[in-house]
Amino acid sequence: MFENLSYLALQQYWWVIISLLGALFVFLTFVQGGQTLLYTIGKTPNERTMLVNTLGRKWEFTFTTLVTFGGAFFASFPLFYATSFGGAYWVWIAILFFFVIQAVSYEFRTKPGNFLGRKTYEAFLFLNGAFGTILIGTAVGTFFNGAEFSLNDMNNVHWETPYRGLEAVLTFHNVALGLSVFFLARVLGALYFMNSVDSAMVLERSKRQVLLNAIPFLVVFLYFLIYLLLKDGFAYNAEGVYIEKYKYLNNLLELPVVAVLLLLGVVGVLYGIAVALLKKSTSGIWFAGGGTVLTVFALFLIAGLNGTAFYPSAFELQDSLTIENASSSHFTLKVMSYASLGVPVVIAYIWWVWKAMNSKKIDEAEMQDEDSHAY
Repeated sequence: MFENLSYLALQQYWWVIISLLGALFVFLTFVQGGQTLLYTIGKTPNERTMLVNTLGRKWEFTFTTLVTFGGAFFASFPLFYATSFGGAYWVWIAILFFFVIQAVSYEFRTKPGNFLGRKTYEAFLFLNGAFGTILIGTAVGTFFNGAEFSLNDMNNVHWETPYRGLEAVLTFHNVALGLSVFFLARVLGALYFMNSVDSAMVLERSKRQVLLNAIPFLVVFLYFLIYLLLKDGFAYNAEGVYIEKYKYLNNLLELPVVAVLLLLGVVGVLYGIAVALLKKSTSGIWFAGGGTVLTVFALFLIAGLNGTAFYPSAFELQDSLTIENASSSHFTLKVMSYASLGVPVVIAYIWWVWKAMNSKKIDEAEMQDEDSHAY
């Protein structure tokens, strides 16, 4: 089947897979968003334990998806992996650090002999939720605004600033995407609490947080999106990489299916917020979550398809990375494509586990039994 696909078709196929994994990861950051709301929504130790436990049932999905996203990127577009992870390593080390302390916190928060205390690990969870989301969003912003690197004839990367990726925070458009992910994660976290915790007080506080975080999310995301569609972009052809006016807007116009996905995604997020606030529904997480996946999926697609350099060099334009010059060999992509056919099975298994874990909402009575919770 995949033998009949051209090299370019396989490269496009794997960019679609990468885009989908990235979109799923952003949806799953509701765990990070929920962690930043522990003390805002949970006013008592018992309430915070409920919140930590309902997030604890899902945090490994987020971590695993992030690792899978990175692994798939490494296998399909190794030059990007080598360039970004080998050059902008301070930002990736920072991201890794904040995800490591998350794993440690879920493991040791309630363990006997915990000399740091629960509040210390809850603070770690907040740091992961805040800095993890903002840094990842800011790093992805460089897909549209470029990074300060150059490559030699052997494709060895040389980073042009001593900050090794952290300079991305100096471009507000990058930070706007980071803040968008942060506030969206908080919205999704509050919606998830409404859906998974059986407590009238948690429900009311979560609903309030949906509103309070939806407003800044819409402001910064609309700024990011409008600026993106009006800015010059990084296009390429057989002659090399060049600047194209309104490149990302052109991508949407020339790829109408992607434009429809983006529109449906934005509508889905807004509808999920609206049903939570206006209809007193606890199912907003599914509409907003689905909308998040479609929106991020569309943004990734316009970043790398239709002759677009997905990792532009702001220092040396011709060193920019595209799905064609950064990909693995035709043989490698073909073999991996067969392995990718098992992805729907994995997704179905995750969905089954998710439903099994959430078959009953967490309540205070359950948390009063020390043996009934693990986090």
